[in-house]
Amino acid sequence: MATYDQEIEQTMKRFYDTLSEKDQRRYAGTEALRYGPGGRSYIAKVLGCSRRTVSRGAKEVSQLSGAEVDRRIRRRGAGRKSYEQQWPDIDEHFLQVLQDHTAGDPMDAKVRWTDLTVNQIADLLNAEHGIKVSKSVIRKLLHKHHYRRRKAQKRQTMKAVKHRNEQFENIQRLKDEYEAAGNPIISMDTKKKELLGNFYRAGHLYTLEELRAYDHDFKSFAEGVIIPHSLYDLRLNVGYIQLGTSHDTSAFACDSFRTWWFTYGCLHYRQATSILVLCDGGGSNSSRHHIFKQDLQALADEIGVEIRIAHYPPYCSKYNPIEHRLFPHLTRACQGVLFTSVDVVKHLMEKTRTQKGLKVFVHVIDKVYQIGRKATEAFKQNMPIVHDEFLSQWNYRAVPVLASGGKVI
Repeated sequence: MATYDQEIEQTMKRFYDTLSEKDQRRYAGTEALRYGPGGRSYIAKVLGCSRRTVSRGAKEVSQLSGAEVDRRIRRRGAGRKSYEQQWPDIDEHFLQVLQDHTAGDPMDAKVRWTDLTVNQIADLLNAEHGIKVSKSVIRKLLHKHHYRRRKAQKRQTMKAVKHRNEQFENIQRLKDEYEAAGNPIISMDTKKKELLGNFYRAGHLYTLEELRAYDHDFKSFAEGVIIPHSLYDLRLNVGYIQLGTSHDTSAFACDSFRTWWFTYGCLHYRQATSILVLCDGGGSNSSRHHIFKQDLQALADEIGVEIRIAHYPPYCSKYNPIEHRLFPHLTRACQGVLFTSVDVVKHLMEKTRTQKGLKVFVHVIDKVYQIGRKATEAFKQNMPIVHDEFLSQWNYRAVPVLASGGKVI
């Protein structure tokens, strides 16, 4: 609904200030009921009172019968005193309680934390200083003294890597080039492997009955395994998941990419001259293994489009866009549900959506992949992979080879 004119709001406030406490409450409730939906929040803002006061006044007005009228008016200022007035030294005693239970970073005085819970702080205040306050007061004191409820964030790189910053700048340069050319930019990684069966999964659900899972996650009880190899299109904000049921190998990674290209990629990027793939440097797409490069070259030959690989430096995989643009939303869509079959996992992941338009498409690759494969000696000796001069260990291209043996430039 539309708000009142500013002059009307000011008049309402002036009249409100002339009333007794009870009449103020009931007047606010009357105006809220008259306003309609959203009235309680709006009237509370106009009159400068709490929404709770407006709700209480509305309830009192709705219950008036006219038969019994309480004409008593409570003296202004009556009622229980605030905790600051009742305990003037509460801040000092509060900090004393925390002093023996506070740890911090020896290199940064601003980083501090306590191992006490709200209930424990309240109990210690009462036991040591005779101050008995509620949990809500303890939370206010924590907030007042800049304590926040937080959890540790995985943002600190474990090890300094040479040329780390230069590679990040190079990746940004490549992204800008491919964006300008209209070529696809794909972030690639494999999400955590999951066991199929009646195994516990974190999260909450609305259910009619209790969900019971095994009390241990022994692989011997699993009915199978799910390996979600994932591709995320940065330009279209779309995720593509290929669910494997065997092993996470370089062949599986390339089959996943092949599925994406022939099902979606070639339709969205008909004029593509090159595909930029951002990935970490380990796992099935390891920057150190020749077998990935061999399978990648075979893939480029098959699709007829150059594939450029840009690896993130070691210990920097969390910066890969797929890690924070796709994986958290997949986890949220699947939380609390037992992975009893491949179809269940596929159905859950396909439901992944965000308000910013993320969509997810899921396919199943039910194929057994051989582990321990090695690249052929012929490939190693005549490697067609084109390495960049700049940081060649992390940047290279698989250029399609023509049937005649020449390369497509």
